[in-house]
Amino acid sequence: MTNAIDTKSNVENSGKEKKLHFFEKYLTLWVLLCIAGGMVLGKFAPQFARWLDGLAIYVNQAPVISIPIAICLFFMMYPIMVKIDFSEVLKAGKSIKPVGLTLFVNWAIKPFTMYAISVFFLGTVFYGLIGPEAVDQVRMPFGLDLPVGAVYGAGTVIEVGGIKMLQVPLWRSYLAGCILLGIAPCTAMVLVWSYLAKGNDGHTLVMVAINSLTMLLLYGLLGGFLLGVGRLPVPWQALLLSIAIYVALPLVAGYLSRKWIIAAKGKVWFEQKFLHFLTPVTIIALLVTLVLLFSFKGEVILSNPLTILWIAIPLFIQTNLIFWLGYGLARIMKLEYRDAAPSAMIGASNHFEVAIATSTMLFGLSSGAALATVVGVLIEVPVMLMLVRICLRTQKWFGTVQNQNG
Repeated sequence: MTNAIDTKSNVENSGKEKKLHFFEKYLTLWVLLCIAGGMVLGKFAPQFARWLDGLAIYVNQAPVISIPIAICLFFMMYPIMVKIDFSEVLKAGKSIKPVGLTLFVNWAIKPFTMYAISVFFLGTVFYGLIGPEAVDQVRMPFGLDLPVGAVYGAGTVIEVGGIKMLQVPLWRSYLAGCILLGIAPCTAMVLVWSYLAKGNDGHTLVMVAINSLTMLLLYGLLGGFLLGVGRLPVPWQALLLSIAIYVALPLVAGYLSRKWIIAAKGKVWFEQKFLHFLTPVTIIALLVTLVLLFSFKGEVILSNPLTILWIAIPLFIQTNLIFWLGYGLARIMKLEYRDAAPSAMIGASNHFEVAIATSTMLFGLSSGAALATVVGVLIEVPVMLMLVRICLRTQKWFGTVQNQNG
């Protein structure tokens, strides 16, 4: 997810206390400041915020790709992808049990529990609090041309500023954001969580690479399926396009530039200089994106400040459920602690950069879906730090505690 640290150099420098870098440590604070900044921007300069949202690639007069979001996301993702040594994937066969556990939890369980928990809370428990009559306006699926007044899933086609939109129940828009979070397994910040929990760096790096590749195949398929079950727009073309732009492009750029830089400057310079320079880039790009998002959603939050809480509760429950499921299965499978900890946390954590970008591309920068993915950022650091502490206190559950390997 967000900016990863140079785990190899940190492990080699094992004599120093393990801690988050400045940006990672106070990520929740930066997120709150950007929320406030975005709301101020939306309040006092709404035309500027709308102008930024209008900078997009249009197809059939419909905005398909937000240029500011695409630029921000590339700079979120590139520092993550360039850190990955894909040769590590070849070593996955030596640790088939933890790799298999992680893939099973991430792709066979997590998306569906996220859907079920979100529907239960947003569509039942908090339904009256969100507002039965509350609606959201989201983009029409790419390539779909229906007349005004037509019904599509749970939405109705309306026209806003000369552009056709879908008007859907607000809780379902929040549900869409939760779905996009649930099918996005973490592929970077988990390096930090694993390191702090004294996990197996080698296994974590392997899973980062495997999850990045698996997302190319399953993110669009699972996203389209679960959105369809939730009676939400299923923009297949946009889903596939978002994976190509937001995952494949930075992945290829990261792979090629890593190869070229190491060949030209050497691995030591790459790890100690280049990666150190990139450390804050992902989070800075993420924070700029949040300012844009909240420049539109500030009014909704101010009118109902508990909105964040309604979304955060199912996300919090989902994170803990997936963690304990993975952690428990790891114990049943008799994995070593250093493999069990990262295996559980990879599933619990979310790749919110991709979820944010995909939600804004599919439903719009001002959609409830985009807001829901931002809430994932808001709770990520404190919840994952809580799970790290739990791991450290329960190492004895897995027998002899072994030192973290490099």
